[in-house]
Amino acid sequence: MTVTPDAVVDLATRNGIELVRGSWRYSDATIVEVEHRDAGRDKKPSGAPNRTHDIRPRAGGSDFDDSAWPTIDPESLTQRRTHGRLAFGWYRLRITLPQRIASLDVRGATVALEIVADDYAEIWIDGRLPQVLGQAGGPLVAGWNAVNRVVLTDDARPGQSFQIAIFAANGPLSDPPANYVWIRSATLDFYRPGRFAGVQEAPLKVDRRDQALDSIVSAGATLERLATGFIFTEGPVWSEEGYLLFSDPNANRVYRWTPQGQVSLYRTKSGYAGADIGEYRQPGSNGLAFDLDGRLTVCEHGRRRVTRIEKNGDVTVVADRYEGKRLNSPNDLVYRSDGALFFTDPPFGLPKFHDDPRRELPHFGVYGIVDGTVRLVSKELTGPNGLAFSPDEKYLYVGNWDTSRKVVMRYEIGRDGAASGGSVFFDMTAAAGEDAIDGIKVDGRGNLFVSGPGGLWVISPEGRHLGTLSGPEHPHNLAWGDANRRTLYLTALSSIYRLRLDGRASVEAVSQR
Repeated sequence: MTVTPDAVVDLATRNGIELVRGSWRYSDATIVEVEHRDAGRDKKPSGAPNRTHDIRPRAGGSDFDDSAWPTIDPESLTQRRTHGRLAFGWYRLRITLPQRIASLDVRGATVALEIVADDYAEIWIDGRLPQVLGQAGGPLVAGWNAVNRVVLTDDARPGQSFQIAIFAANGPLSDPPANYVWIRSATLDFYRPGRFAGVQEAPLKVDRRDQALDSIVSAGATLERLATGFIFTEGPVWSEEGYLLFSDPNANRVYRWTPQGQVSLYRTKSGYAGADIGEYRQPGSNGLAFDLDGRLTVCEHGRRRVTRIEKNGDVTVVADRYEGKRLNSPNDLVYRSDGALFFTDPPFGLPKFHDDPRRELPHFGVYGIVDGTVRLVSKELTGPNGLAFSPDEKYLYVGNWDTSRKVVMRYEIGRDGAASGGSVFFDMTAAAGEDAIDGIKVDGRGNLFVSGPGGLWVISPEGRHLGTLSGPEHPHNLAWGDANRRTLYLTALSSIYRLRLDGRASVEAVSQR
């Protein structure tokens, strides 16, 4: 983060600690022997009994009683603690936000805790230590004597309190040094609303074709660029944990973006790791979705399959074949509210697309997985791409990436996944531009948001073109996000964007996540 704070509280000074009505407490942590079990066939501790080791005390909890610990002078944080070598210690601190810091009114501010521990640190806030795949830093180990930075709140309120617990370790762990644990620096950084995340307003052009668009996208709607510098962004999905995941299929990665403006690598080699990877233009993952249990499901281009990442980190193959033949390169996916999964399978992840000799299937399908069985929904499209359900889940909309046939198809889907009544819902073939149809989302009133020629098309459930939204880069896919599901997150070439909708556009159906 390169933004200079608007105010700073130095927690290593008496004045700073007094300002937030805090006090430091400290205790050594020790390694103790405990009973446990080996990993069983279920990869859980269900095997033979054993003896292993644990940390005591476990002092990260918000309700942990540290009243017996000695308080320490904040100006003694640099004092060396523990007995050295393989050594660990706990620092605990409760703070309360004041009304003002210098000239800054704290209300609505973003507050970040910044700690540099010698040598490693983990930071618990209010009893939580968030752990996300690929995460480095933040509350977890950032590096040797590196800065740990944790956002406490992005909407501060005077009187708001936080319980902070810092677990510090002497390191390197594999070569414990002869020195000790201590805190190099500890501050609270305050930022006025809107400054911390580094969001930039971007030009938004709204081509209004129908006054019905006014209730969806107001005249004052703004487009914001959240992050840039990627090769080709795709497949966004919002997590209930409050962050956005998105693919870069060209870079073979999944990234994570937080509302605090932090971008981190979530998953590398997200779609392929074969020796011939240099032949692939887009070997990585594309579409992403969470199932009913919050497990990430991934369309893997290069591996030609749909997978699910289990809570323990294992990868389960959901689909990689149809009638014994390998899929082409799964592109996008959507869950129905009963857990059934639907996905598209064009050839765009193969090195030579339609003409690739690796192809085994004669068609480019739309599939449904109901009760574990892969079922063909349609094989009529040459480039099936984005897909989404109507709010009542009666219809499945599927876009076609083919410049000679830019259509959105509509299929009536039964509970068993069988399709009937497939028809062209909307035809964009005559629209200018080289782009065809990519991502699709549907709002709570049944309006479609379709990545099409020239931008993001808004189409009523009756098939009226309400308008087109365009920004600096062409949006290829989109996701509903934020707690109210009224924000569109757009993946657009090298960047990701955010468009907050002022109307009633919202998606409550699980299938649209």
